[in-house]
Amino acid sequence: MAIPLIYNVRSIQGRFSSTLVALFSIAGVVAVLIAMLAMASGFKKTLVASGSAHNAIILRGGATSEMESSLELEQIKIIGDDPRIARDSAGRPLYSAEVVVIAALPLRSSGTDANVQIRGVSQDALAIRDTVKLLKGRFFTPGLAEIVIGKHAQETYSGFDLGKNIHFGGRDWSIVGVFDAGGSAFDSESWCDANVLNQAYKRPENLFQSMTARLTAPAALQDLKNAVSTDPRLTVGVKSEIAYYEEQSVMITTLINVLGFLVAGVMGIGAIFGALNTMYAAVSSRYREIATLRAIGFRGSQVVLSFMLESLIIAFLGGLLGALIILPINGYTASTINWQTFSHMSFAFAVTPDILIQGLLFSLILGFFGGFFPALRAARRPIAPALRGL
Repeated sequence: MAIPLIYNVRSIQGRFSSTLVALFSIAGVVAVLIAMLAMASGFKKTLVASGSAHNAIILRGGATSEMESSLELEQIKIIGDDPRIARDSAGRPLYSAEVVVIAALPLRSSGTDANVQIRGVSQDALAIRDTVKLLKGRFFTPGLAEIVIGKHAQETYSGFDLGKNIHFGGRDWSIVGVFDAGGSAFDSESWCDANVLNQAYKRPENLFQSMTARLTAPAALQDLKNAVSTDPRLTVGVKSEIAYYEEQSVMITTLINVLGFLVAGVMGIGAIFGALNTMYAAVSSRYREIATLRAIGFRGSQVVLSFMLESLIIAFLGGLLGALIILPINGYTASTINWQTFSHMSFAFAVTPDILIQGLLFSLILGFFGGFFPALRAARRPIAPALRGL
């Protein structure tokens, strides 16, 4: 027979003030942990959303990002002729030879400069990335110094308004459109004609950094990889666009996760001490109750389980409170540096069910360590002296 749960509930009610201290300390730890995990999840989700299973990205062999890569136009045309590359209604291969530069432009919030990623693309960029839709204006005209901006870029940078001009690369660029990339990293970018961008930065006209190609089907990716790897004219690597952007997210999401657990761990030590104080106080004030339970037949192990359950209830309530406190952060848009490209990127915090469960499990771990030793002390108290009120 176990000690009734109502005994623990009444005990918690009887020590309401000290219970609240432990509860709020655990809630704070869980809230911080969930916030950090939601940040990492949102950053990764934003980058991965940039990829499509129907697209392949081609980089120079050995390159891990576009910033490290270079492709000659001849190589791009060879890959474009591959039968695994989709065609439009006119029979032209659907691919975009692209270049990426970083421009320092002022933030709306502070006026200080931040790194903006400018992507030079081809006229087929919208057909290849079909999740990108124009919200306002039109797409740029090839050969002209015109630019279209992502919706987050418009919100983040000063002067990024439809019809205005921005200056970078030694020339003025007319903003002719605003696009919505569905919450992906492209929303923080600005797009223009790749050839014009090369000219502005005095780069070779026939040199690009990446090629994004529309596949006839997602299953064609492996065949394209095999064809490219056996062609002696090519020294390139082919990846799924989704896999590429997922790899881009690894470094910063790992950093945020490690930092999150480190901060939560340090705070958790304080929360454990709070729980220890609460449970030790409960043991000290209930010696006679504990002895009575032992005297009427409850074993020491049952007393341990009862006190552990009490600690876990407090911890679970603290974890639940922490989750409720931080839940409104879901969908909140923030920005940070993407350390793969060294550019400013906006992303939305993503509080997922998995993260909430991790937060609650972490609270139960705190409750376990906060209640284990007081529970042992309660079970080991001699029965007779406690009954005499000593």
